[in-house]
Amino acid sequence: MKICVIGTGYVGLVAGTCLAEMGNNVICVDNDKEKLSKLKKGIIPIYEPGLEELIKVNVSEGRLSFTDDLDKAVKNSLICFIAVGTPQGDDGSADLSAVLDVAKKIALSMNGYKVIVDKSTVPVGTAIKVGEIIKANTSHPFDVVSNPEFLKQGAAVDDFLRPDRVIIGSNSKKATEIMQEVYSPFLRTGNPVIIMDVKSAEMTKYAANSFLAVKISYINELANICEKVGADVEMVRIGMCTDTRIGSRFLFPGLGYGGSCFPKDIKAMIRTAKEFCCEHKILQAADETNKTQRQIFIKKVLNKFGQDLKGKTFAVWGLAFKPKTNDMREAPSITIIEALLAHGAKVVAYDPKAMETAKQVFGNKISYAKNSYDALHNADGLLLLTEWNEFRRPDFDRIKLLMKTPVIIDGRNQYDRVRLRLQGIEYICIGKKGTE
Repeated sequence: MKICVIGTGYVGLVAGTCLAEMGNNVICVDNDKEKLSKLKKGIIPIYEPGLEELIKVNVSEGRLSFTDDLDKAVKNSLICFIAVGTPQGDDGSADLSAVLDVAKKIALSMNGYKVIVDKSTVPVGTAIKVGEIIKANTSHPFDVVSNPEFLKQGAAVDDFLRPDRVIIGSNSKKATEIMQEVYSPFLRTGNPVIIMDVKSAEMTKYAANSFLAVKISYINELANICEKVGADVEMVRIGMCTDTRIGSRFLFPGLGYGGSCFPKDIKAMIRTAKEFCCEHKILQAADETNKTQRQIFIKKVLNKFGQDLKGKTFAVWGLAFKPKTNDMREAPSITIIEALLAHGAKVVAYDPKAMETAKQVFGNKISYAKNSYDALHNADGLLLLTEWNEFRRPDFDRIKLLMKTPVIIDGRNQYDRVRLRLQGIEYICIGKKGTE
């Protein structure tokens, strides 16, 4: 099928590449000429396992191309995916200006029937607005479909190629059949295509992300209670997770959620609830708990080293908001490092993939290590902020030798504190008595 994807950000680039991988002819459109130039040379602006290889293969085989010519891309496509950003406004609402601007441009370029697909995460009612703009600017027939993405950063390619489910929000039989044809190669394992009305599809994306955010905030709040009452949150977590009604995913205590989706989406849900005069107590509590969790970690550092951190050096392992990505949007590391700097500390940081991103965030306010052990030289404390695999089984004897004082404050509960205590390393973590 002939498809254009407008927007080569995280969602658009993954979607366009994976659609091309299934044999479609895909044109990815962006107005950033520098980014397009890099993409054409095989230089990928984001780190996502498997994505670079797929882009190179599909470009070389002629199924995937990149352009800034939206008019030509629309004219040569039956399906137009809108995958531009919807940044959070000051009031928590999603900024739809880019989505609506693209909708108008699509309308002015149409040369026949088109299926316009909202792939960006957008609030309920966006498809109606998109449809109104297109109708006002063209006489050609069209349908607007909501097709929310459910991609986990670090596993996005696999999520798109082998999805748990595909949701198609459509009020048109013709558009529904076309979208089912697009996704049929991805669902040969029998996972469902779920057809629903457009508004329900728009709501489903926010509902899913908000629920996962609530799970994360719940286990973090539970961890804080465990510290006070003398329980071990890891044991409690295992006891909970073995209940099939609950499960284990997104139920790990730590520093809270970050990234481009959960913080923005839960705020957008709160905003939507306010607009329609609905209660939003659970959502609000989850958002507030997430902010508080980072402050609790900072308090652990200050309880150990004092309020004045001048002359103290901290090694930081992990800067990205989660492993397998270089994305630092809403990352806990930003809040924590800024607090350390405000208290006079020196920070030496390392992340396997997010070093360049970090330099854009912090500039020369912190130092950047060549590898994880390089960050430890004469450090007063090691802060583990992102649970990359390479941090899971470090050489603790080497850590002790390199550090000025062998103290690990673990925001991800990666290590065995009994083992560390025997090795002469002080260990402070989340949700266990004596680690507050």
